[in-house]
Amino acid sequence: MTLWFVFALMTAAAAFAVLWPLGRGSRALISGSETVIYTDQLAEIERDVSAGLIAKPDADAARVEISRRLLTAADSTRDAPSGVSLGSRRVVSVLALVGLPAMAAAFYLPLGSPHMADVPVAARRGPATVNQPMDNLVAQVEAHLEKNPTDGRGWTVLAPVLAKLDRYEDAARAYRNAITYAGETSDRRADLGEALTGVANGVVTSDAKTEFERAAALDADNAKARYFLGLATEQDGRGADAAAIWRAMLAKAGPDAQWRTVVQQALARVGGAAMPPPSQDAIAAASGMNEGDRTAMIRGMVEGLATRLKADGSDVEGWLRLMRAYMVLGDRDQAKRAEGDARAALGADADGLKRLDDGVKSLGLNG
Repeated sequence: MTLWFVFALMTAAAAFAVLWPLGRGSRALISGSETVIYTDQLAEIERDVSAGLIAKPDADAARVEISRRLLTAADSTRDAPSGVSLGSRRVVSVLALVGLPAMAAAFYLPLGSPHMADVPVAARRGPATVNQPMDNLVAQVEAHLEKNPTDGRGWTVLAPVLAKLDRYEDAARAYRNAITYAGETSDRRADLGEALTGVANGVVTSDAKTEFERAAALDADNAKARYFLGLATEQDGRGADAAAIWRAMLAKAGPDAQWRTVVQQALARVGGAAMPPPSQDAIAAASGMNEGDRTAMIRGMVEGLATRLKADGSDVEGWLRLMRAYMVLGDRDQAKRAEGDARAALGADADGLKRLDDGVKSLGLNG
């Protein structure tokens, strides 16, 4: 209701602005016409005569001339039109009083909505949506962080996005700010190390390695930190040590670990091999053990397999499993001895020896 009242006042003001000049008529013209000027001049001549400032013959001549002009101006005023006729003023008045509101209503009703609530400025800018380009969303967050550089949560959100966009230098800076303003965690240290590795095109630099070591110190089971520490070891030319790190990771990981495939590929790259996944019964039995008991159980399984193969050495796949198990345990010498025992047991079995050679080659034992 208040809105309509405001609209009515605005319409009345507009109509008044149109009608005001029409209502004044031609009085302003008459009051400022030449007749008034000549009348004032006649009165001034009389004052000059009384004061003795002008001679009487001159005053008479001036009166005649001014009077003649006064009569001419008076005749012109009577003959001139009054400006706007009464009929025209009435038409304009009707248009102002009726036409203006009608035109306003004709435009507003199809376009406006008096019942719609006001929209705040922030909402008019529009919220970030998934349909917006990623670069636009990142730019919005970066603009926010320029004004709020201590927003740790903002840096935490921005950093992984920058890393996915391959903006590793910016990602490293964002991770450092996240650690500074949101606190140090093992994951943030590992993520920072990964970003620094990305800056170096995949090389684990000393700065990156330091971050991975800090992450491992905070959480010894941080898979990302341990993987990249193994990668740093491999890049230092110590493939066997890298393989030992990755085998230990696989030995402790569950069968559904998301990073298992990546570590297995890395292990194969350095000439190692992963132990085949244990049975469900073995997993259930090992789940409640401590590290020492679990290692002892694995060695017991390996020794059991070795004993069986000594009794029946014709099982080529069994020999390969045994050698693979020793490699997982980091005991390369035992794996080589198992290879020798296998060759002795197979004797003249050409097909078995060929399969053994292929398996040994895949394990990296022939190097």
